[in-house]
Amino acid sequence: MTAIVEYKGDLRCECTHLKSSDSFVTDAPVDNNGKGEAFSPTDTVATALASCMLTVMGIKAREMEKELKGSVAKIAKIMASNPRRISQIDIVLDMNGQCDKRSQLILERVANTCPVLNSLHPDIKKNIVFNWN
Repeated sequence: MTAIVEYKGDLRCECTHLKSSDSFVTDAPVDNNGKGEAFSPTDTVATALASCMLTVMGIKAREMEKELKGSVAKIAKIMASNPRRISQIDIVLDMNGQCDKRSQLILERVANTCPVLNSLHPDIKKNIVFNWN
């Protein structure tokens, strides 16, 4: 087992990672009867995509003896209705690190094969932009 999610009431859940005991709270968004006081479950999906991309790039960068520390992903999630779902995820990755064009291409290819990206439904539009310093 990886995690436990406990419904706390009032459209809020506490999510706990079992190995580390680290936790975070999710809240229903304002546009879906919630208070919007924390990440919504769909926010965590879009955020997980960016986190996964940066993580696999970090793994590959380490192998290449490159450093990406300080890189930042900016995420926008667009919802659709009937049924309510994520229809689009926009990610702008502002990459920090001294990488030549070949290294950048390798790292971008790695990011575009991350497990979260490969797990998302193909109907979800994904707009991903890499900005290298």
